Amino acid sequence: MDTEPVKFLLVDDIEENLLILDAVLRRDDLVLLKARSGREALELLLEHDVALALLDVHMPEMDGFELAELMRGTERTKNIPIIFVTAGNRDPLRTFKGYESGAVDFLYKPIEPFVLKSKADVFFDLYKQRKECAQALQMNDMFIGILGHDLRNPLNALLTGTELLAAQLKDEKHLRTIQRMDLAGRRMADMIEQMLDLTRARLLDHVGLARTRCRADIAELASRAVDELRGAHPDRQIDFRATAPSVTLGDPDRLLQLLSNLIGNALQHSKAGTPVTVEVGAQAHEVVLTIHNQGAIPADLIPTLFDPFRKRQEYRSRSNGLGLGLYISQQIAYAHGGTVQATSSPELGTVMTVRIPVRSLDPSRPKTFGPVRTVLLVDEDRHTRDSLQEAFEGAGYRTFTAAHGLEAVEYLRDERRRPDIVVHELVLPVEDGHRVYEAIEFEPTLSHIPIVASRATPGLESAHVVVIPKPLKLEQLLKAVAALGDVSPA
Repeated sequence: MDTEPVKFLLVDDIEENLLILDAVLRRDDLVLLKARSGREALELLLEHDVALALLDVHMPEMDGFELAELMRGTERTKNIPIIFVTAGNRDPLRTFKGYESGAVDFLYKPIEPFVLKSKADVFFDLYKQRKECAQALQMNDMFIGILGHDLRNPLNALLTGTELLAAQLKDEKHLRTIQRMDLAGRRMADMIEQMLDLTRARLLDHVGLARTRCRADIAELASRAVDELRGAHPDRQIDFRATAPSVTLGDPDRLLQLLSNLIGNALQHSKAGTPVTVEVGAQAHEVVLTIHNQGAIPADLIPTLFDPFRKRQEYRSRSNGLGLGLYISQQIAYAHGGTVQATSSPELGTVMTVRIPVRSLDPSRPKTFGPVRTVLLVDEDRHTRDSLQEAFEGAGYRTFTAAHGLEAVEYLRDERRRPDIVVHELVLPVEDGHRVYEAIEFEPTLSHIPIVASRATPGLESAHVVVIPKPLKLEQLLKAVAALGDVSPA
């Protein structure tokens, strides 16, 4: 589990007041960050995750209320609990202003030490519990990904066996049995891929859900999805029309998966005998696709409709999946910078609206992160490798990829292809991954190469390993690699 200490932020323009707060709150597993102004406090908040902020109200240049408003307006700091500390009189209007700007409490000087420590201990414990819950969820997501990955090989062997038997058997009864086994196996393969998509979305900032950026015509992809679903549902009416240009950059396979999921879901949950309408249009700089059916979703289910493993109870008997289809569809849209939203009522039916920004490839665009250098990307998950390669090359890096530790070590020992940096094991454990650490740790010619990883290998921690905590943000990863030092352009 994470052993990083909890941090409190103390902000007061008078040094003696900071010393008093320090003396009251100090404990072994707590780091107290001190700032003498709002500007210093904002700089500390950019670098540190804080469990509680104690702000003096009366400060020059930027008072406590102004600092709180800035904190509430920033995604990184908007949820930090704030306790205001003031020497002023107990003016109800001033207290109301404090709560309005985001305070959870208001303390007046001189502060009673026992009261302050008791209140601070509550937020200390809440922060620790929240971190432990987050780590448990991450471990659960990692377990799901590992399980899905490890199930693929034996399942592929079974599916290969059904194909071989189907080619040899002549008896119709036996053939029907093999066909049922094949269908069940392919359905299981789809579920496993959904489990891996869940891990990609929750632990790696949607990496793997948009493996490439190339020309993608949303109308053309929607038309393909409609044609396939018409073949699978010959008794259903699907009306399709495109009213505006719809070309953007994206992963056509993933976008087709998104559209097929949503249109198929509309067919599955609409009233029998009613049509499903699919329309592609444009607004401003977005492609907008709407899918309308005559089914209705209860209003209380709309807020959790895209949550993973959630199934609408009244449709449970008609759903054969894991309850991940809508969640994965939403994550694919996010991976393309877009959104999926649902509206529903008994009178108007249900409308799913997909918005994908229109993007074009600009070969002259400046590189974002540092000079050109060589990066070796090591991960067992092919989708993750492909996505990382696309992201790093788009940022100006030359890349090699490896699926396992032995392949990575071959690159490391080849002077012609030796990388400057290794990005290692971000989602799934790499087979023989310890060999990469051992090679860099113990071979003198490789010992200067840093590793960026989502976790260090126990027993092989090194100053060369930069650990990026999960859930990982792609921009965070790129910045971590760029920050490892300048290398002359290749």
